[in-house]
Amino acid sequence: MNHLNDPYQLRPEDVAEPPQTFLATLQRIGPGMILAASIVGSGELIATTTLGAQVGYTAMWVILLSCLIKPVVQAEMGRYIIASGETGLASFNRMPGPRVKVNWVVWAWSVMTLMTLLQVGAMFGGVSQVMNLLIPAIPVKAWVLVFWGITLALLLGGAYERIERLAMIKVGLFTMLTFLAALLLIRMPQYFSWPEFWEGFKFKMPGEGFSTAVAVFGITGVGASELMMYPYWCVEKGYARFAGKRDGSPAWNARARGWVRVMHTDIFASMLIYTVATIAFYLLGAGILHGMGKVPSAKDMIPTLSNIYTQTLGGWSLWLFYLGAIVTLYGTIFAATAANSRVYADMARLMGAFKAEDYGARSRYRNIFIVLLTGIPVALFLFFESPVKMVVAGGLAQAMMLPIIGLTTLYLRHRHLPDDIKPAPWVTVFLWIATAIICWLVGSYVYLELKKVGWV
Repeated sequence: MNHLNDPYQLRPEDVAEPPQTFLATLQRIGPGMILAASIVGSGELIATTTLGAQVGYTAMWVILLSCLIKPVVQAEMGRYIIASGETGLASFNRMPGPRVKVNWVVWAWSVMTLMTLLQVGAMFGGVSQVMNLLIPAIPVKAWVLVFWGITLALLLGGAYERIERLAMIKVGLFTMLTFLAALLLIRMPQYFSWPEFWEGFKFKMPGEGFSTAVAVFGITGVGASELMMYPYWCVEKGYARFAGKRDGSPAWNARARGWVRVMHTDIFASMLIYTVATIAFYLLGAGILHGMGKVPSAKDMIPTLSNIYTQTLGGWSLWLFYLGAIVTLYGTIFAATAANSRVYADMARLMGAFKAEDYGARSRYRNIFIVLLTGIPVALFLFFESPVKMVVAGGLAQAMMLPIIGLTTLYLRHRHLPDDIKPAPWVTVFLWIATAIICWLVGSYVYLELKKVGWV
């Protein structure tokens, strides 16, 4: 069945010239804002502040590295999607190696995403803990079920535009408040000093916090999940459709490069937002929580984290923190589930469940996965009830996936990207450097863990 509103089909009538002015370009961004809504959540509010609470300022370099090197991988994935018109998983399914209906990279993504459902469960738990503090008569587990119902109501049948609007509201609200709190922190000598701050850029491994540091590297900035989500939001925004099917003509090349430029603006804008938010959360964790000797744990996560506002903005801001935590954590549940349900539906398509042009079937599978991808995290939280550990476990799973994504992007760049849309040589060099850094950091973690158990 062919659906007129199918964003996954390249139709001649959808071809459009890219905007030429900066303001017109800004009006065409959006996928990165949804990504930022997913990023500024469990990774920043829980994992980043927890790392700061554990090790102080010493892991600042991990935070910056995480935010600044992965966008080049994201951009080259997006370039390939615009040039080919394929979906993210379809492009990754080109990687050589073992396959059972789909290849090993697609299966690895699937396993990683199932692990990240621990993070989504942690966010259900975190937002429910906040509501329990506000309305103690309703227990945390009951709030989890309430938010599950709200999520299903919002996402089932939800279109791209609704998700983009909610994401922009969520990103703007809590990012600005947290940035303000971090600015005030700098004026508090009992919690902040410039010499300690600069120590964080000396590339020292943060000791016993290394597992958390690798988890933070996996989920802050553009995590493995977001790298796989981004091509789908680019498709639904229309970047590939607007470029049109590649015909090798100069007109197509100019159009495609124009929409790649729009995509780069989208990536850069979102990178600025989540980098500011991530650094702010880390500074508050390293300054306030580490200075107070407090590390978020299972039962007191929200009360402990609230100190990042109350100690900087004042006691009056406790309710502001509660509101921000609800918006941030719930917004990430919303954005992550919306994206993952689309990717899993595409995996079902690649495995032969329906044809590419059957948008009705794609939508039905997406809704089935919305139910599964919210129901499983709810069950996981009700079983584990430890949001911090759940976030770290999900982050480690994402970190393990990052080298695979980097290497697959390199493979697509060199073996399948058409010559007429290839990036400048320095971009390719940077892509190799970024992938090498990712492999080094994740490899170091794996080596140390194997050494602990005597396997190396």
